[in-house]
Amino acid sequence: MVDDRSRPRSRRVPRHRLVTRILTIAGVLAALTACSLGSSAAGDAGGGVEPLPALGALGANYNENLDQLNYRELREARAGWVRGFYALPEADQVPPARSDAIRVIRGAHDRGFRTLLSLKFPMSGTPFPQPGGSEMAAELKRLDSVLPLVLGTADVITIGNEPFIESLPAQRDERLNRFYETVARHVIETRAELCGADCPTHLFMGALNRLDLPQNRTPAVERYLAFARGTPEIEGVDLHPHVPDEARIQDFLDYTLPRLRPGQTFLVTEFSLVWHWQKHMTDRIPAAFARRYDYASGTQVWQVIGEAIERPFPARKWNELLAQSPWFESKKHMLRDEMARFRSTGRLAVATYGFRQIPSMTAGWSATKPPWLLNSVFATLTVRHRDQAMSTPGYAWIGDFRRLQ
Repeated sequence: MVDDRSRPRSRRVPRHRLVTRILTIAGVLAALTACSLGSSAAGDAGGGVEPLPALGALGANYNENLDQLNYRELREARAGWVRGFYALPEADQVPPARSDAIRVIRGAHDRGFRTLLSLKFPMSGTPFPQPGGSEMAAELKRLDSVLPLVLGTADVITIGNEPFIESLPAQRDERLNRFYETVARHVIETRAELCGADCPTHLFMGALNRLDLPQNRTPAVERYLAFARGTPEIEGVDLHPHVPDEARIQDFLDYTLPRLRPGQTFLVTEFSLVWHWQKHMTDRIPAAFARRYDYASGTQVWQVIGEAIERPFPARKWNELLAQSPWFESKKHMLRDEMARFRSTGRLAVATYGFRQIPSMTAGWSATKPPWLLNSVFATLTVRHRDQAMSTPGYAWIGDFRRLQ
């Protein structure tokens, strides 16, 4: 999406932006090389469906709140991709054709946006059904009520949202693998039946968490990656690197990419430094901020954020809180830096970044609540809206988001 106010200007390119461009160009060249070298392995990928290239795209992630999609905000950020997830149990309460998530993802497609939908199977409170059993048949029947609405419409579907979180800890073994392999084969077969080799919907396995921690590199994760590698119709995997520091994101890539087939791409539909933010919620607020806004010197960061949740701040006040906090200010170009990292692999298909603060981010706010709301491009819940139709960007992210398009 191109903003009419953006016109080419003759100017010296800042060093950090030049580095980003060099890395991006290197990534494109690497992708072309990988495609050439891996043509025998990946040429039949997708069962005749042309694989999604290493686009290196950056889009807007709405998670469970696709119903909050705002086209004016998307245009302001120049976003061309939209991502969210659909939880399959919803089909038991609301016919999928009337689901907000599916309605919005189809509407975005009709408006010319490219779309990515994660199919979420919440199993954190129930055992995985056995393949071939009646419970699995019921799960697949529910899936069949959804797939005709999204196959051929969504550009990308990820099979699973976060399997190794949305499951019982005791079942994160071959039972998880059997379930997701069964679901994946069913989606592959249904795609072939509905739209054949010309289907524009690409399939990925989603999404892996905290692979920077050795204890999470289990036999089940190895089998999960082996299935993605060995199944031609699966084009890659989705990664969700929410980490305490940027170096941990490289650990994700170093572990995952060698386990995919040559030329196979990956998604990063969620990523952030949320666990870095979390460590600083009980820090004292900056002294200058406390003096300016008449806070007691011992006031902690989470307390001021809680006040903003209760009574949204003017943008200037919110921005000053974060800009004067070294733990945030020093990381304000994380989006730029990590997109350069992903693109430099030459294998990134699409990344999406948290776009709006959503209600689940603020419910039960406390010093220990993960501060997901600090990731969002638009500060919909902590900063006063500009008008009835549009919220206000948060501090730091939107400038780099726009430049990365």
